[in-house]
Amino acid sequence: MTQTAGQDKVRWGIMGTGWIASQFAKDLAHAGNAVKAAIGSRTAGSAEKFATEYGFERAYASYDELLRDPEVDIIYVATPHPVHKENVMACLEAGKAVLCEKPFTMNSRQLEPLVETARERKLFLMEGMWTRFLPPIVQARAWIAEGRIGEVRMVQADFGFRIGWEPEGRLLNPDLGGGALLDAGVYPISFASMIFGEQPQHVWSTAHIGETGVDEQFSILLSYSEGRSASLSGAIRLNLNNEAVIYGTEGRIRLPFFLAGKEAYLHVNGQDEPEKFVDDRTCLGYAFEAEEAGRCILQGRTESNTMKLDESLEIMKLMDTVRRQWGLRYRSE
Repeated sequence: MTQTAGQDKVRWGIMGTGWIASQFAKDLAHAGNAVKAAIGSRTAGSAEKFATEYGFERAYASYDELLRDPEVDIIYVATPHPVHKENVMACLEAGKAVLCEKPFTMNSRQLEPLVETARERKLFLMEGMWTRFLPPIVQARAWIAEGRIGEVRMVQADFGFRIGWEPEGRLLNPDLGGGALLDAGVYPISFASMIFGEQPQHVWSTAHIGETGVDEQFSILLSYSEGRSASLSGAIRLNLNNEAVIYGTEGRIRLPFFLAGKEAYLHVNGQDEPEKFVDDRTCLGYAFEAEEAGRCILQGRTESNTMKLDESLEIMKLMDTVRRQWGLRYRSE
């Protein structure tokens, strides 16, 4: 890394100028250890417009120029996931730390060499599962650790939204890695992995494959050790509750709009009213993962304890298993 001695801030570059890049860029202003250093795009006009709008110091008309900037410590890869493997690998080979937008890659075979390269080069690498760092999720994990709901036995989580019929659009186009699982399903799957702290022993799933050849909706049932289970759903052509509930022997925790919400409710058996946690953040929520990445880098750590690489790899393998059950394979694979 290009970090200088005594540095207390991390200099960020962003690869890509799409919607998710703009959301992340807005939130960097709320990350106390972040500096908006540079933006890389495929065109000068797009890069310069983005840099001006979001306050980045430098704009580059190619990703290669961004990678050659010695004043960039870490790059947020905000490109479409079919090109994550090549983009992340290029960053690592250039000696840059990386925060990669979810899903990490298209499949586990693509992710494995990235993890291996990051570890060989001792570079920080993390999947951008930003929800793990949100205060309501942090609070829910604290309640569980304190034993407030007893032994966790079941998890229910879903995330789904209804998009218009655009067969060539990113979410319905198989050539762009479309489908509910990779885009929406990674959230409830990662949530269950976080809560149980292990991968499931058995996987059952079903999906509706639409006329463009991608999964438009799915349901997954996972069984874990000691009889614990998770029921997860996702969709891109249906509006779901977008809620997560964690059931324990002594109560439950409810997270409305769990992946981006600002509230958490603790229902303890025998108590009439739930305990309510409200997050008063003014940022969108991406600032928390940016700050975590910055802390890791400034402390010389190459992985986050909250979103470890081995867990990201296991989650990707689980999604591979689910797609095999459906017979869904992308041409790019």
